[in-house]
Amino acid sequence: MPNYKKTFDGVYEEMGRVVIGQHEVIEQVLAALLSNGNALLEGYPGLAKTLLIKTLAELMELKFSRIQNTPDLMPSDITGTYIIEDQGNKRAFKFHPGPIFANMVLADEINRATPKTQSALLEAMQEKQVTVGNTTFKLDLPFFILGTQNPIEQEGTYPLPEAQADRFLLKIKVDYPSYEDELEIATKYSGDQKTPKLRPVVSKSALLTMQEHSRQVPIAADVKEKVVKLIMLTRTEKTLIEYGASPRASISLILAGKARALMSGRNYVSLDDIRAMALPVLRHRIILNFESERKGLTTDEAIRQLMAKVK
Repeated sequence: MPNYKKTFDGVYEEMGRVVIGQHEVIEQVLAALLSNGNALLEGYPGLAKTLLIKTLAELMELKFSRIQNTPDLMPSDITGTYIIEDQGNKRAFKFHPGPIFANMVLADEINRATPKTQSALLEAMQEKQVTVGNTTFKLDLPFFILGTQNPIEQEGTYPLPEAQADRFLLKIKVDYPSYEDELEIATKYSGDQKTPKLRPVVSKSALLTMQEHSRQVPIAADVKEKVVKLIMLTRTEKTLIEYGASPRASISLILAGKARALMSGRNYVSLDDIRAMALPVLRHRIILNFESERKGLTTDEAIRQLMAKVK
């Protein structure tokens, strides 16, 4: 299996010319792409979520589209619709594809769309296809949906249903930058700004090959057992958690661990890979009980407590 560390070092280097800091967020988004999964990014406005995803699409030569979710957005605004067109002496219906027909789709403020519109994304996320009327259209691979949501605004939002949240491989938290990073951001983007010409690092076909190689990364039996024990703890540890994670979480954590190992240039999954990916894999898949919420315990803190119990 090829060593991809140099390739991903190149991705980080090029990303650093546009996005300051956010190394962990970039790593987790790349892990989702290598695992052929979707990611949900949660963070306050102005933290370069859109810029990060758009830049990544450019570096990987992927077709990018952006869906700005609003309460009046209709499913057909996403999937596309049939329009009557004149063809010579007759009229015929012709399908006009919507913004979902891209390689990397940014669903901005996904929790602002109504549940009916959110459900239009479900088929695309899971089956990599879209059904309009009686016709099913296959989406061009690789295909990813990267949703963003704002954690502070509750008015005019529709929380993602558990079934849809579970379709996201990772829930990635985007935090404020450090003092040094913010100083660099303020200096870079308040001066004579010239958009840097980025160098594509990974081609579309190379990314598809990397996805195949990511699944082939070996994982030791004892590491796999620890993953399953952790997921099962989310269902049995009733002192912390009301509803635990499904078997899809076990699969997701192993796949995300394999992707992180591949990016690091290792040909095996380490416990560090599992620890690093456990939070983004699990934080949207568990629901804390009343006692945990009363104590002000966060989902991440509960996951860390469970990880400490898995020897």
